[in-house]
Parts: sequence; structure tokens; C-alpha cells
Amino acid sequence: MSSRVALRFEPRPPARPVRPRVHAYGAKRALDVAGALVLLLLAAPVMLSAALAVVLTSRGGVLFRQDRVGVHGRRFRVLKFRTMAAHCPEDAHRAYVTAMMSGALAPTDGIYKLRADPRVTRVGALLRRASIDELPQLLNVLRGDMSLVGPRPPLPWEVEMFPVWAASRFVVLPGLTGLWQVSGRNHLTMLDGLRLDVEYVVDCALWLDLRILARTLPALLNGGAR
Repeated sequence: MSSRVALRFEPRPPARPVRPRVHAYGAKRALDVAGALVLLLLAAPVMLSAALAVVLTSRGGVLFRQDRVGVHGRRFRVLKFRTMAAHCPEDAHRAYVTAMMSGALAPTDGIYKLRADPRVTRVGALLRRASIDELPQLLNVLRGDMSLVGPRPPLPWEVEMFPVWAASRFVVLPGLTGLWQVSGRNHLTMLDGLRLDVEYVVDCALWLDLRILARTLPALLNGGAR
């Protein structure tokens, strides 16, 4: 399996060039490593409880590993706590995203989200509600696959549906949180989210990362990051 997704477009800078900044290299990486280590220490009791809940209430492994597309189209394995029954097909999710991207999908109560997904376990639903299932991605941050802040890491088949103007989102590392997540994630279409990803790339700066991180917890408490 190739470690790079064959994009139908090449990642390229947006119309307004991203100016090289120290933030984009040393300072951002330092923030990622320090932040991930601190968060792992603080979240350790929650993560241990989540792992026990997953393994004791359903069959399958504790962690869910899935191929995602990262910087410059490189493929990596994202880590999450397993929230679904083991070996579930993704046909329903693929059909939902396809309908959303084509404009054929209307929100339910103002929210774009696959409702009553039979694949999700009871414990999984609770973990997703508070985004606890995404805490293992802090390990992806330490490994350099992801950043604390950046565009959402998409699935390979999702990338095939992206418009050409979204190419610039791949010039930075994907993030654990980002503008999409703190701007009402489930109230936005995927195209709206892609526009926010591009906006982040154009305006990327250390102060913006810190601002997004500060907005993430309130967004989670308000249900806006899910």
C-alpha cells in the first residue's frame, strides 16, 4: 500500500501566499510536543477509564486505527478509542458524505450528522459526545503525523471529492482541533469546513493556534466540536 494518496490535484499554496514564519516550524512543533505531553498527563485518568469502558462493553480492540490523508497527501494511521462495533462497514457514512458534497443533503434540526448510527456502541456515543474518543490522537501529534491545530484529517475517499480550491489545506499538518471544529462543526457542510481549513492555512500564525486552542474546550462543552 502506498504511503501517499494519489490526489487528483497537487497540493499548492492558496491564492494569498502563506508567508514563511518561525511559527510554521520550530515554535509550532514545540507547542505541539509540549501541549501533547501535558494533555496526555492530565487526560491519563480519563483515557484509562475510557479504555476500560470500551473493552468491557463490546468485543474488539480498545483502539481504532484508520488511514487518513495528511500533509502533502501522505497517508498515516490515525488513532481513536473504538466507538463502533468491530469490523463495521462504512457504506452509510460514505453515502452521507457523498450526498452532502453533492448538495443533496439537508440538515436535521440544523445539524449535519449521521443520526442513529447503528454501528456506534452506547459507550462510543458517550465518548464521541465529549470527543474523548479523539484523545489517542495526541500520540499522532507526538509522532509528527498531526498538529494540535490544523485542518481535519480526511479519509482517502473523501479527498477524491474535494474541489481543486481545497488543495492548499494539504500544505500543513492536519490538526486535533481547528477552525472547523470551533466554528460549529456539525452545523456546517463539509464544503464550509474546507473553506475554513483554507482560511486557516492562509492566516496561520502562532497566535491563531493559541486562539483556537482556547476556544476548543468551550466548543466541546457546547457540543460545537462534534
